[in-house]
Amino acid sequence: MVGPQEVSPAVRTWATIFVAICVQALPFLAFGVAVSAAISAFVPATFWTRALPKRPVAAVPVAGIAGAVLPGCECASVPVASGLMSRGVTPAAALAFLLSSPAINPVVLVATAVAFPDQPLMVVARFAASLLVAVVAGWLWLRFGRTDLLKIRRHHHASFVDAMRHDLLHAGGFLIIGGLAAATLNVVVPRDWLTAVAEVPWLAIIVLALLAVLLSICSEADAFVAASLTAFSPTAKLAFLVVGPMVDLKLIALQAGTFGKAFAVRFVPLTFVLAVAVSAVVGGILL
Repeated sequence: MVGPQEVSPAVRTWATIFVAICVQALPFLAFGVAVSAAISAFVPATFWTRALPKRPVAAVPVAGIAGAVLPGCECASVPVASGLMSRGVTPAAALAFLLSSPAINPVVLVATAVAFPDQPLMVVARFAASLLVAVVAGWLWLRFGRTDLLKIRRHHHASFVDAMRHDLLHAGGFLIIGGLAAATLNVVVPRDWLTAVAEVPWLAIIVLALLAVLLSICSEADAFVAASLTAFSPTAKLAFLVVGPMVDLKLIALQAGTFGKAFAVRFVPLTFVLAVAVSAVVGGILL
């Protein structure tokens, strides 16, 4: 039997990060699954046709703004968006909600304000940049996205319990896959080179954007990590905060498992490029 002292520090760090990611994300995933199941079981499809504008181009920004009222991280947004699609919401609007909800909900904004007490504009910049990315991504998918690339699961005649059990088992497996990858990268990626690139503005933005993808930190906690990266500019930190809730390893795995790999390989790069570009522009103006 191997004792704790015989386990290498790297393995202990890997295990700690993996468990932390899953423990941090599972409550929000369960919350999102519960909301999705409730949508499938209790909300009539006609509700969404009344709640959102009939024109898809107008439904996208309305759905993006609606993301501000749901406290949940990116793990919760995927099953909720899937539930919205299954009830007849245009995919572009559901995708705008998927991107905005984990980035501009009240819990995240309050956490950002606490993490950046001397930079109140960071909250404004995060809200504006994240909402803009969500809406533009939704509009682009509405214009160029192919319906056949997006798997939309239907929940006809499913009870709340049945729908929740199915979605939790389905999404939970992909969360574990993403957690494994994130923990591995957290251990193997060197940290000392970050300071060297912090002084190059565009490189710093890209590096923190990629770091947000690799670290896969829940959106309720990422502001505190961003604030600790003191070597980087406010705009680079903004990119970290905008990219993370929209593109990270566990979210990529969840999207691929829920909506299909063909969708994920197109939507993920689109979202990443938009998030980096918009963060640079908004950060340059406000920060």
